[in-house]
Amino acid sequence: MNDKEREELDQKFEEEYQRMVRRNDWNEGATIRMEVPLTTKLVIPDMFRNAVLEEVALEFDKLKNFGDTSQSFAAFVRGMKK
Repeated sequence: MNDKEREELDQKFEEEYQRMVRRNDWNEGATIRMEVPLTTKLVIPDMFRNAVLEEVALEFDKLKNFGDTSQSFAAFVRGMKK
């Protein structure tokens, strides 16, 4: 995605967000619906990705009844961090 496409997508997002704010859709649990080009690759900063993976690993750590299996899953998930 080039800079122009990203700028257009950001503008569409902002317009949809403002529409939701005006309509107060938040109380209805509405989501922002946008058409995102299939060629768009969402970039998730490694910091957020790693935080989510750590949360998943911590949940596996809590599964004490599954012993080594849950610990193995937790280690696998932690290994997915960048």
